[in-house]
Amino acid sequence: MISEQIQTVSELTQSIRGVLEVSFPFVTVAGEISNLRCPYSGHLYFTLKDETAQIKAVLFKPQQRYLACTPTDGMEVVCRGRVSLYEARGEYQLIVDVLATKGAGALQLAFDLLKRKLADEGLFAEERKRPLPLLPERIALITSPSGAAVHDFLAMAEKRCAAIPVEIFPVRVQGAGAMEDIIEAIALCNERGQNDVIVLCRGGGSLEDLWTFNEERVARAIADSHIPVVSAIGHEVDFTIADLVADFRAPTPTAAAEAVVPNRDQLHAQLHNLSTRLTRTVMDQLAIFRRTIEAHKKILGDPTSLLDQFRLKTDHALASLQFAFSRTIHQRQLALARLSHILASHTPEQRLEYQRRRIHELRRRLIQAMSRQQERKQAAFARNAALLHAISPLAVLGRGYSIVQQKNGDIIRNYAEVQLGENISITLAQGGIDCEVKKTWPG
Repeated sequence: MISEQIQTVSELTQSIRGVLEVSFPFVTVAGEISNLRCPYSGHLYFTLKDETAQIKAVLFKPQQRYLACTPTDGMEVVCRGRVSLYEARGEYQLIVDVLATKGAGALQLAFDLLKRKLADEGLFAEERKRPLPLLPERIALITSPSGAAVHDFLAMAEKRCAAIPVEIFPVRVQGAGAMEDIIEAIALCNERGQNDVIVLCRGGGSLEDLWTFNEERVARAIADSHIPVVSAIGHEVDFTIADLVADFRAPTPTAAAEAVVPNRDQLHAQLHNLSTRLTRTVMDQLAIFRRTIEAHKKILGDPTSLLDQFRLKTDHALASLQFAFSRTIHQRQLALARLSHILASHTPEQRLEYQRRRIHELRRRLIQAMSRQQERKQAAFARNAALLHAISPLAVLGRGYSIVQQKNGDIIRNYAEVQLGENISITLAQGGIDCEVKKTWPG
């Protein structure tokens, strides 16, 4: 018998929910609203049905800010969302992200959803958009090399200012791989850093044809670009997500060239106008300076008379300086003579002779002091030697006394410290005696 794994109801419903959410991550469903209800939580619960089937659906309150109209029972709508399972009732349902009236189409729903999402993130805000360079050194043109848009752009760019180089980055602008080509081209421009402005360009078409420029990854690549981006996609009536994110939106490729390429003739005219104004301003300033100088001349008078006064003051100052200099030199000479006299009386030879005599006297006195000290020390040594001799044990032995010791060296002071027959040593003034104890008696 084959044993099967037994699951709880919760485990089975969790497994089914996982399969549903993985298999149907995003779906777009058209149907009629019925049984619409809005409880206190603010979420919208309804049934989406057609002639033969129905499915439970829920539109949570945060997603309702994207509604273009208020849902009602009987309304034909198109919903885009995720299929999930409500485990408490075992019912599968549609979690709606965006809801629109029927006829808008799936692409339009996706366009509106992404537009609202990026707008909430601030990617369309005017304050984050950068101004275009006045005179770009190199323009990057991201477009299809075979389309009419590239020729329209290049024709207008050459007409306005042919000296500005235009670098073409060929990409696919429609179909499979177009999104990756455009993202890679924008990243390459930013990595190289050789272009001052990027122009994203293609001709007109339907919403499906232009859908590459409505992709979220393309929009974020444009927003992340460090180089200003100009969008020139489709005709004037066409509008894409890329147009909203770009720093500047041109209605046509020709208009994009007019926006990024300066008009050479207008630049020449502006330069001539500025040069004329600068020349006129300088001339006016010179005239003002001349009038100011003339007015100052009338106030100051003849400058040569002032020079004569300055010459007199200079001569007087020079004479005073010479007198002061001579007086200072005389005072320094007197001081030098006085110091020379003092120095002569304190010559090094005299001071050296004086020091020699002083050293000789100190040496004589030192020798005398050393002799007296030596005599005192010798006399003291003799007295101490005599005293030591008087109390020396050898002197006592010389008077007939002796020292009695045991074999271990201990001195014997009492007869009780020895035993009969014990060997002892007697130290005399001259030599010694080894003895054996024959008899002891008390003192």
